[in-house]
Amino acid sequence: MAFKNHDFNDLVRLEQLRHIETGRAKTLSYAGVANMESYPVAGFSYAAFLERLLNRAHHLIHDNHLDDILQQPEKLFVRAGRVILVLATILGGLAAINATGDSSTLNIYWLLVVLLGFNFFSMLLWSAGITLGIQGLSSGIAAQLARWLPFLQLKKKEKDSIGTLAAHAWWETCLFGKVGKWRISLLTHQFWMIYLLAGMGTLILLMLAKQYDFVWGTTLLPENSLPELTRLLAAPMELIGLASPDSQQIAASRIGAGMQDASIRNAWAKFLVGALIVYGVLPRIILALFAFLMLKLSEYRYKLDLYLPYYVTLRQSLIANEFMASVIDRDPGVAQEQPVQVARKGHNRHLPEEALVIGIELDNHIIWPKGMVCQENVADQETLMRAVEMIKKSRYSLLIGVAAHRLPDRGVQRIIKKLTALASGQIWLVLLQNNAAIPITESRKQAWFRLAQASAIPAEHVLS
Repeated sequence: MAFKNHDFNDLVRLEQLRHIETGRAKTLSYAGVANMESYPVAGFSYAAFLERLLNRAHHLIHDNHLDDILQQPEKLFVRAGRVILVLATILGGLAAINATGDSSTLNIYWLLVVLLGFNFFSMLLWSAGITLGIQGLSSGIAAQLARWLPFLQLKKKEKDSIGTLAAHAWWETCLFGKVGKWRISLLTHQFWMIYLLAGMGTLILLMLAKQYDFVWGTTLLPENSLPELTRLLAAPMELIGLASPDSQQIAASRIGAGMQDASIRNAWAKFLVGALIVYGVLPRIILALFAFLMLKLSEYRYKLDLYLPYYVTLRQSLIANEFMASVIDRDPGVAQEQPVQVARKGHNRHLPEEALVIGIELDNHIIWPKGMVCQENVADQETLMRAVEMIKKSRYSLLIGVAAHRLPDRGVQRIIKKLTALASGQIWLVLLQNNAAIPITESRKQAWFRLAQASAIPAEHVLS
């Protein structure tokens, strides 16, 4: 794996800032990043862009004293997790006490069902949830409670406050998706591991302080079913050196067989503790380690969604990938034979020197960037075929102009995918407007960015 000079927590802070700036930008101070906004860099690189974002975030967090606010959601989740683990300890102890009761006789299989049955059922649900990708199955009730307790606490605060926005961002990033699946899975395994350890510890204390006779019996099952089950359960335990009752001791423990001696009681006590370790605690430790490793791997692989309008806007300002829009006289429906030169700002080295410019269902009032002339406006099947022929013959990059004030319908999506599939050079998507004074709404931007993503157009090649 390549070395990275950032960790997952850095990306979480960027997502928290995205939510805060989207909802409460007017309340923030941008003095520390004022000079940074116009600083250009050559070429686009995710690592370089991320470094710029982290540098900008550092200044914003410092200038607005956001450190404590951004850390608060994680602290609340950790606190809720500790409460859940304390609850697991209490429940495990109570389960053991309930299963033993006041009697001096213990039904060995009833004890195993009480302490291991729900745990085994939980592991089955978790495995099904992970395999089928159903997060509700892969996280238990206790883990879900740890997820929502802090959220319910924050709901009481102001809905659009900076703290609430930061908390929502942390929730979405850390508790949902692949990262959230493994984080909640880890807490689920920890819950059951503590439950089993507490139950086993309580049983050991009870057996140290009191003498118990262990018995077994059945009404509906065949007579030899439970002894055979005992031998099957004991086989893996014997491999790691844990003792188990022999056939005579098993027969002597049948309900109504009479009093037991110390060797029989000792053998069953060791079998009970060994079964809890082998079939309860060890699988949970293994699953917890697996969930922990998968959590770290998913955090390592996590990447920002650069097709979100927030990041595209920052890319255009931090990397200076933008254009100046102005009205030109040329009819966008008139085609030219040769590619045109694209005029750009002096510091912008991102747009291609020569490009084939194609419009998609544009009207005569659309505003093109200064110096950029549409060579074909696709409005029907005939113009689409002409555009296709031009792209097939062209060796240059392709610039596709679309009306940003419209939502892309399926027809537009099909046209763009068809054109991009034929292009031999780089592809750019230019979001055009009828009125430069009216900003493009976030929902419209988001729709076009997702179309660019579906058409394999890089986020840095979407111009607005």
